[in-house]
Amino acid sequence: MERKDIEHLAKLSRIAVSDVEADALAKDTTSILGYVSEIEEIAGSTEGEKRVGALFNVMREDSNPHEPGVYTEDLLNLAPERVGQYVKVKKILGDKA
Repeated sequence: MERKDIEHLAKLSRIAVSDVEADALAKDTTSILGYVSEIEEIAGSTEGEKRVGALFNVMREDSNPHEPGVYTEDLLNLAPERVGQYVKVKKILGDKA
């Protein structure tokens, strides 16, 4: 991974990274990714392995539901700010460095 990639990820994450830190992270990330690829090679293929049971989500039936909107007003009143039926929050998306 190159330094420019580290700087781009830091900008997307809104994390301040110095030049020294970016160089160190680029070096560390490259060695970590190399190690992960070695593990993938060692693990090899999982074909032929026995598996127990099928994978699925376990869901239960909602046996005693409440009426829609019963608690909405109570919850919205607990919010610091609201606009109509919505909780107002600080804008977090955008291209801000």
